[in-house]
Formats: sequence, structure tokens, C-alpha cells
Amino acid sequence: MSLYLVIAFLSFIIISLLFWQWRHQKMLSLRVRLIREALRNRDFMFRLPTGRMLPGDHDLHVALNEMFGEINRLLARNEVESWQRLTRVLTHEIMNAMTPISSIAQVYIGSPLVKGTPLEEGMRAIYETSLSLQTFVDSYRKLTQLQAPHIAAVNIGKLLSTVCILYSRVEWHINLEDRQVMVTADSGLTRQVLVNLVKNAVEAGARNIDVRALFDADYAQVLVSNDAPPIPPEVAREIFVPFFTTKQSGSGIGLPLARQMMLAQDGNLSLAETPVAGYHTTFVVSLRLHKK
Repeated sequence: MSLYLVIAFLSFIIISLLFWQWRHQKMLSLRVRLIREALRNRDFMFRLPTGRMLPGDHDLHVALNEMFGEINRLLARNEVESWQRLTRVLTHEIMNAMTPISSIAQVYIGSPLVKGTPLEEGMRAIYETSLSLQTFVDSYRKLTQLQAPHIAAVNIGKLLSTVCILYSRVEWHINLEDRQVMVTADSGLTRQVLVNLVKNAVEAGARNIDVRALFDADYAQVLVSNDAPPIPPEVAREIFVPFFTTKQSGSGIGLPLARQMMLAQDGNLSLAETPVAGYHTTFVVSLRLHKK
């Protein structure tokens, strides 16, 4: 009788191990499929779950999530640097071309041969247009002349409270588990980025702003969500491209400049593929955690 019990017990153990192995292989296949899909869609905001799993699987997921985050930051940095180089060349060439035009036009406006003739009106139009274009180009130099960040330990909860005061008519939902979260950042630049996100949301009709945070080994991902009308996919693809705007009076440098501010302090700014539940748009502000 005892022999049968031993055989039954061993059989149960073997079957359990085989079932566990089969289930683990299925889960592994699912993870691989999800990662392949994320890579195919260039969705480097994708994250694998890290809760309720064996230590080895947990460490693997954490490492893969960190890799996705680093790839996302590198791609964003390369994109910004490319636009910076292009903007630097364009502004240089335009300024070189417009400066002599405005100078010559100014000389002709004051010339006795032109003054009081129909040519004066034309020369004045050329002069004023060239000055406007120079002012316009000069404003875009912000993309290539960002001030060096002053990195220090920053309390993200306190920083958010200063932004909330500016937009008191909006319903705020702050869901930070620890209001004393410390990050390594430039408080002025980070505050400017948050203000830009909230300002854009309010102008688009948002009445509710939700802020929450996710954490990995090195970074805090601050999710800033709003209930303004959702951003169309064709607009979302271009949202960080300099000079792209859907506003009639927009300059198209707000979000590109905000992303540049985050990259300058070893962070990032991106648009989440899937917004937080209950909201239409979620931006992700990545900040390096402060480690004592």
C-alpha cells in the first residue's frame, strides 16, 4: 500500500512540474510575442509586468523594461539632435540672406531718389517683411540655444503643487503614492515642461488633470493625463516635430522644446500609446530618481 502511495505522490509531483513547465513556456511565448509586436510598432513605451512572479522572471522583466526605456530615450535624443542641426543650419542661412536685404531696403527708403515715390512703399514693405522674418527666425533659435540645466534633488510633489496653483480652476487628481518622491532634475526646466503640458490641455478644453507615477530601478515615470478631446493619430505622430502645430496662432516649438528640456537633464518626454483609463491623452515625463 505504501509503495502505491509513493508512486502516486511521485506521479503527482512529475505531473505538476510538467504542467508548470508547460504554463511557463506559454507565458514566455506570450512575452516574446508582445515584445515583437512592440518592436514592430516602434512602441518603446511598452513595459512587461513585474508583479507576482519568480525572482528570475522578475529580474528579466525589470531588465527588459529598463532596456526599452533606454532605447526610447536614445531615439528621442537622436531625433531632437537632428532637428537641432537642421534648425541651426536653416536659421543661419535665412539670417545671412535677410540681413543684407533689410539693410539695402533701409538705405533706399531714406534715399531722396526713392522718398515720395511709389518705390518707397515697396521698399518699406520689403524692409518690414525682412525684419518680421528675422524676428520669427530668431524665436526658433530657442531650439538650439537651451540653457545648461542646474541639476539637483527635486521633490516632485512640491513641484507639482506650484503648477496646481497656476491652474486652480482645473480639477486636479494627484495620485502619487509618496508625495516625497525625490528626483534628480532641474526644477525650473521641469516645472516649465509641466506647465506647458497643462496649458496645452486647458487650451484644448480639459477640465480634469490626473498625475500619477510609476517607478523602475532608475527612473520615475510621471503620467500627466487630461480629458480634453483625444489627439488624432495623424497629429500624435507629428506632435514632437518642430514647427508642427494645429493651432492657428501656434509656433510649433512648445512640445519639441519641452522634450529637449527633459533630454538635457537625462530624462524624456513622450506621448503614451494608451492613455490612463478615464482620460483621453497621457504624456509621460521621465525623471531620474535621486539616490542618496
